[in-house]
Amino acid sequence: MSGAGCTETGTSGSNWELPWVIPGFDPTKETHNFQGNVVGIDLGLNVFYTDSNGDVVENPKYLRKSEKRLKKLQRRVSRRHEKGKKPQSNNYHKARKQLARQHLKISRQRKDHAVKTARALIQSHDLVVYEDLKIANLVKNHHLAKSISDASWHQFTEWLEYYAKLHGIASIAVPPHFTSQNCSSCGQTVKKSLSVRTHKCPHCGYIADCDHNAAKNILAKGLEMLGAIVNSTEGHSESGGNPKATGESDLWISNSNMANLSHLCERRIINDENPALRYSDLMPGVCQTSDVYRV
Repeated sequence: MSGAGCTETGTSGSNWELPWVIPGFDPTKETHNFQGNVVGIDLGLNVFYTDSNGDVVENPKYLRKSEKRLKKLQRRVSRRHEKGKKPQSNNYHKARKQLARQHLKISRQRKDHAVKTARALIQSHDLVVYEDLKIANLVKNHHLAKSISDASWHQFTEWLEYYAKLHGIASIAVPPHFTSQNCSSCGQTVKKSLSVRTHKCPHCGYIADCDHNAAKNILAKGLEMLGAIVNSTEGHSESGGNPKATGESDLWISNSNMANLSHLCERRIINDENPALRYSDLMPGVCQTSDVYRV
């Protein structure tokens, strides 16, 4: 099968995928207009993420919503399987294909959500900061493993990094330590369990949703890291091993947006009432010659 504007890429779950090629469209030439918007996001399970502005994106929970149908299809496969019989009946193979298609649908829904959410976040901001979560360790908790896998955090952050590089803006993964425990207003540690959903600081009286408070702390960490990276005299090397293995992050910023981020920090756009997010002196004027920086 062939024709103008489409190409065959193979099969997945017995279905052909035929992506259409739009003449003249080059995704590598997408432009980004600098607006001075910075954001930190706290990934979660009840909601997909909460950002430092207090906005939330709901968790679609595709697997949870499809569990009833998946169980029905799995029972159908089990009933039609005849132990010791080779080959199995056509009805058995038909039931297996139906189950596989349902899993494929869930996988595609997750990818679609990750792509659209990441792209929208990058297109509307000039700096995105998120937690460098160790997903492999988190899924060892058998009570949360299914929900974490359903949320597809790893897939989302991969697309976030992809679109950040595509648009030439900064996306920073910061260590998650104490982002939920520290007060984003005064910086003091306020210990609380995961079941506590409201942050109440006994030191300064600041009250906020725990996820919102964490997102503010994540943004503050990212701004601090960005300032240290930009001011570093050895931060723009194209060589080196795996930065994340040493606790650092990959940072890709276009030449034009590097200067914009510098002025952004000088304007001190974050609310002065939040000392943890004051960063006017982090980044003096920077002028670089290369198109892309990798730290």
